[in-house]
Amino acid sequence: MKLHAIPCAAALVAALASLAPGIAGAQAAWPDKPVRLVLPYPPGGNVDGAARIISEQLQAQFKQAFIVDNRPGAGGMIAGEYVAKAVPDGYTFFMGANGPILFSPVIFKRNVYDWKKDFVPVGSVSFTPLVLQVHPSTPYKTIGELIAAGKKPGNHLTMASPGAGTTNHLVSEYLQRESGAQWTTVHYKGNAPATTDLLGGQVQFNFDQLSVAQPFIQQGRTRALAVTSARRVPQLPDVPTLQEAGFKDFEAETFTGILAPRGTPPDIVLRFSAALQKILADKAVQERFQILGAEARGMTPEQFTQFLTKEDQRWIPIIKQANITAE
Repeated sequence: MKLHAIPCAAALVAALASLAPGIAGAQAAWPDKPVRLVLPYPPGGNVDGAARIISEQLQAQFKQAFIVDNRPGAGGMIAGEYVAKAVPDGYTFFMGANGPILFSPVIFKRNVYDWKKDFVPVGSVSFTPLVLQVHPSTPYKTIGELIAAGKKPGNHLTMASPGAGTTNHLVSEYLQRESGAQWTTVHYKGNAPATTDLLGGQVQFNFDQLSVAQPFIQQGRTRALAVTSARRVPQLPDVPTLQEAGFKDFEAETFTGILAPRGTPPDIVLRFSAALQKILADKAVQERFQILGAEARGMTPEQFTQFLTKEDQRWIPIIKQANITAE
């Protein structure tokens, strides 16, 4: 897989020195007008909440408006395509998550953009683990018991999915592949109806973002068996990770991150990334993300590129092997 590496700082300085004075001056003045963060989802939810936290912080740091522009639809590809085709002048960025950035073009079989070719990674913003939770009427008290049930021929296990190709669905497919267990996946049109049926006992378990699952777990309306992060989460300290349950290297989180259109001046990418990392290292900002059930964690452009590459290499084969499509 060919990577489009972000130039190192020294190379950037040399490149900028060779620019025409007018171009270099324009970049030095960035941002001198409002910057747009284009989101693939409607208001509400993890991505929108994260965007609104960082947009006000970016505005304070750069003394310029950072506008959250919600453009939902087509698995996030409406927003992604809009940014991929935008003028790469540093005033339009794509703030997305796993699905819209990596999976949607494959799942929807629409080659409208490719993150490796059409975008430059700026940095990560937040990471939210998922929780494997069961309805309390089920007999399963541990992940081992659930897996054992899933290995029995003719079992009647059902897992609620908010839609084909969502992170929730892919984690379920991944665990089936790693464990040898099997269950029936029931797809819903969104997370709300999937959660409703789990709470009502129409399905037995699901994987859901910590931010969504935590209140139901605390109320006793569901029972948490495992989290998908590499380490236990402070919100559920007694719930083991899947790695602790014996699934080596099993790690899955919903991430949010920012991409720029290919061709955006490297100096702007680095300045934006540095500001983002500074914001996400602030304890007050980290506490706001923790309330959302997420961890604020910034990466450099190079680190985020490496992270996306690993995620691509892990999940795209699962999508293809399981023949996951949105058609």
